[in-house]
Amino acid sequence: MSGVSIAVDGPGSSGKGTVARGVAEALGFQYVDTGSMYRSVALMALRRGVPLDDEDRLEALARALRFVFDWHDGELRVHVDGEDVTKAIRENEVSRWASSVSRFHGVREALTGLQRHMADTGRVVMDGRDIGTVVLPDATLKVYLDASIEVRAQRRFAELEARGQPVDLETVRVELAERDRQDMERAEAPLRVADDAVVIDSSGLAIEQAIEAVLALAEARNIR
Repeated sequence: MSGVSIAVDGPGSSGKGTVARGVAEALGFQYVDTGSMYRSVALMALRRGVPLDDEDRLEALARALRFVFDWHDGELRVHVDGEDVTKAIRENEVSRWASSVSRFHGVREALTGLQRHMADTGRVVMDGRDIGTVVLPDATLKVYLDASIEVRAQRRFAELEARGQPVDLETVRVELAERDRQDMERAEAPLRVADDAVVIDSSGLAIEQAIEAVLALAEARNIR
C-alpha cells in the first residue's frame, strides 16, 4: 500500500512529534519530522553566514540540503549533508529562528515538495504546523494536537533542562507564545486547524494516551 498518510499538526511543545513517532512505530509507517527540516535550514544559515532575512539565499540553501532520517536505538536521527544534526537543531537559538525561516515562500516551497514526495511514495506519519492544511490536504487522517500554553511551557522547560541548557520557565513561556503568534499570523501557510481534522487536547493526557487516541482514529478508518 502506498500514498497513505497521517497528518499531525499543532503548536510548539504540544507533543505532536512524540505522538507522531509513537503512531508511526506502532503502524510500521515512516515518520517525517518536518519541523526538523526548517530547523536544519535555520541551523545551516547561522553556520554558513546566510542572512536570515534573505529569502533568495535561504531558498537556495533549502533546495541544496540533503536530508536523511534514520532510527538509532529507538531515536530518530536527522542527518543533513552527511552530518548528524539531531542535537544541534534543538538548541534554543535555532528554535527561535526556525519560525522566521519558515515564513518565506521559497523555503516552504522547496521543503514542501520534498515532503509531498515522501508521502506520495509510501506510508507516512508527518507532523508540523501546516501538514493537513497545505502540505498534505488529502491526508488519509488529520489530527490537530493542542495543549495549554502553561502545559507546553512546562514540557519545553523540562526538555531544555534535560539537555543541560540553562533556561527560565517564564522566558520559555514567552518565547512559545511569540512563536504561536508568528505561526498563526504569517501570510504563508499559517498554523490553523484543518476543516476535517480531529482536535485532541493533550493537556491532561500522558503521551501513551495521546498515541492511543490517534491509533483509535486510524483503526476506525482502517489505516494499518
